[in-house]
Amino acid sequence: MTSVFKNVLRANIGTSLSTVLTSNASANTTIIGMSLTNTTTEQVLVSIVLTDPNGGGIGVPVTAYYIKNTAVPANQSLRVINGGEKLIVAPSTVIQMQSTVANSVDLVMSWVEIS
Repeated sequence: MTSVFKNVLRANIGTSLSTVLTSNASANTTIIGMSLTNTTTEQVLVSIVLTDPNGGGIGVPVTAYYIKNTAVPANQSLRVINGGEKLIVAPSTVIQMQSTVANSVDLVMSWVEIS
């Protein structure tokens, strides 16, 4: 088995759902860190949704919130996944996020793919 560590940086995420990751279709993916930073001078609410195209084996796409309308204070960061917590996602899962304010949130996310 091969393990590959990866990360993604996204700046200025706003009010439209923005895709931050589509997990590898041929590997097991584990999110090992996720941090959001509010780059504005006002509080924002952030939501993260996951879409499993196979619905966990039922053959119908399923979308669910990981966090919904979670407050991030002005000029502050939120560690969504940290300290040993992990999020295991199915192959081809799409992770998207949005904020209540345009161009307001930066994302840093790390994961490992095992194939």
